[in-house]
Amino acid sequence: MNLAHFKKSNIIAILAVLSCSFNSCATAQASKNEQQYKVAVCDWMILKRQKLGAFGLAAEIKADGIELDMGGLGNRPTFESKLGDPVERQKFLDKSKETGVGISSIAMSGFYAQSFAKREITPMIDDCIKTMKDMNVKVAYLPLGTQSDLIKYPELRPEVIRRLKWAGEQVGKIDGVIAIETSLSAKEEKKLLEEVGSKYIKSSFNFANAVDNGRDIVSELKILGKKHLAQIHASNTDKVWLENDTAIDMPKIKQTLDEMKWSGWLIVERSRDVTQVHNVRANYGANVAYLKKIFQN
Repeated sequence: MNLAHFKKSNIIAILAVLSCSFNSCATAQASKNEQQYKVAVCDWMILKRQKLGAFGLAAEIKADGIELDMGGLGNRPTFESKLGDPVERQKFLDKSKETGVGISSIAMSGFYAQSFAKREITPMIDDCIKTMKDMNVKVAYLPLGTQSDLIKYPELRPEVIRRLKWAGEQVGKIDGVIAIETSLSAKEEKKLLEEVGSKYIKSSFNFANAVDNGRDIVSELKILGKKHLAQIHASNTDKVWLENDTAIDMPKIKQTLDEMKWSGWLIVERSRDVTQVHNVRANYGANVAYLKKIFQN
């Protein structure tokens, strides 16, 4: 073998090794980006509602994303949101990119205390959908809240369904999803979604709703099914951290979601330790770490 051939062979071998190393790194990065389960926190619950600091704090506690709220509602015609301003909105997008913290969904938390069934909702839904489109976020979170609780006020059901049908038509125009949270059992919520009849209206399942009403989380998830599940608020009411909560069998929940072949965002809303309820970093850091240990290990 002559020297020229030897050098050429070695160069080819070196390039092959480098290519393999590069591909391994690329695969690892792709694996990170394509994680089956991602963990987020609600910006309003970490006391950073529609504040740029939510991204930095989320990064500090190692969350993958935030659920970004549309802002307060009260008696205003629509949400008190900065996100309609292109300059302000770009700041949020830039901060998301800078920190590597994504946006799981756009939340309409104002409906916790306002009536989805009785208020004029057109401007709120329109603003939320425009924000979703402008920020390239596919899911909006809509809690039906206390004033549109279909267990307490079953007479509101026809109007809620009518409005959800309309909302589904609007969000469908951007191929997005509105994920609703109700107080209904999984069986009844599935029935509600089937009556609405829109693939753009799905469920935002909340562990706390199931636990508070004595329902088994795993059974509820199975009943609801992959088709109807847009996202999960993976926390309980405030008492103890998730890792210390005997009402939630997290490994079994993961096994169930694996078997359902579901993927998506797990969002921490509460599960704060009541002995240190105001310690944001401790509470949300612990809950994010536990969810990532179970779901991303």
